[in-house]
Amino acid sequence: MSILSYTPQQPVVSTPIVLTIAGSDSGGGAGIQADIKAISATGGYACSVITAITAQNTLGVSAICPIPFEHVEFQLDAVFSDLNVVAVKVGMLADTDIIKVVAAKIKQYRPAYVVVDPVMVATSGDLLLETSAISTLKAELLPLADVITPNLPEAAALVGGQVPANEADMTAMIADLRQLGAKAVLLKGGHLEQDENSNDLLIFADAVQQLSAKRVQTRNTHGTGCTLSSAIASYLAQGNDLLQAVTLGKQYISQAILHADALDIGQGHGPVHHFFPGHNDVR
Repeated sequence: MSILSYTPQQPVVSTPIVLTIAGSDSGGGAGIQADIKAISATGGYACSVITAITAQNTLGVSAICPIPFEHVEFQLDAVFSDLNVVAVKVGMLADTDIIKVVAAKIKQYRPAYVVVDPVMVATSGDLLLETSAISTLKAELLPLADVITPNLPEAAALVGGQVPANEADMTAMIADLRQLGAKAVLLKGGHLEQDENSNDLLIFADAVQQLSAKRVQTRNTHGTGCTLSSAIASYLAQGNDLLQAVTLGKQYISQAILHADALDIGQGHGPVHHFFPGHNDVR
């Protein structure tokens, strides 16, 4: 007589699903590719909607082909109708029609969290958003966001001001950024390269929290904005509140930059290291 052993089944834990809506980077360092890496490295499950195809490497962007907005809509319906998307990260949107479609679908499907990285210019300086589309971004999408994550040039473009040259200029921009309609704004100070620390301001409606990390001297910073915003979305999907998610995202991107030189990718601005040793420990 055979004796069958019985092993109790483990309870099923819902996988935190994060949707990234962004452009493709053929070099693999930014855009959809960076987003998927960051979401996976920080404990989420990544799905994607591609808004544009770029011909891109560490030296720059040589061509951009926006996806027809109808197909962006098809992708969004396919993902939302089947997957339990908890958080959405929005990156490169390319043009006005795509922005309108993405905003409409977010209103229709109402994911719990929306993180918008207002991608306008690549690390190489190449324009990634039509200038005429900025007003549509502000009117249609930013008010739907739990947090937007502009760097200093992007923040200046959004409020119609000068690029901050120091932390005092960042502070002076707070009131205008609040007027954009997002629940919170993470103003990133990474462009203040003369400062010893990289300080960001997490701006709420009635409070401001500074997050600081020691600046790393490296040219391998391709995809930092994509990576940080995706990590924040991933941590939100896992049940952290916004301050916790941003704090963890800041820790994650700081370590990814610190380990970037170990990859030795490309001849220009190389990518950050999404799967640096210990990436699983950032919780």
